[in-house]
Amino acid sequence: MTQRVDLATVMDRLAVDDLITGYAAAVDDSDWTAYRALFAPDGRADYRGSGGIEGPAAEVADWLAETMTLFPVRQHLIVNRRVHFREPAGYPETGDAADIRADYVNPMRFTSGEDFVCGGRYAFGALRTAEGWRLSSVVVDERWRRHQ
Repeated sequence: MTQRVDLATVMDRLAVDDLITGYAAAVDDSDWTAYRALFAPDGRADYRGSGGIEGPAAEVADWLAETMTLFPVRQHLIVNRRVHFREPAGYPETGDAADIRADYVNPMRFTSGEDFVCGGRYAFGALRTAEGWRLSSVVVDERWRRHQ
């Protein structure tokens, strides 16, 4: 592996990391325009693992916009990110797609003032597009929750 390829891989890793951070910030800040912009045109999101819906990202954004009004305070903490670059276009050094697995803890507060915390794992798919890295998929696998 050459030094140039190493730099490209590092740059891709940083871009994918920024994409995932952007996802958390968009959801936490109720920025549904930013949420939609994170996805590739045919991107999908699947929240069935936490009691939600699955569908095209734009439709899921509408659902989230309504659902998240129940939680005026929320903060995603997405950690332990594992990134695997794939080579669908035959570029083994950098890849044009990535699979990302990341754990999350999501403390929130209901409008009533009660706290709700959940945690689990995200499976993100990302694609390199003309606009940069974009999400092709988001799948939520909630593994625990606590409601006080």
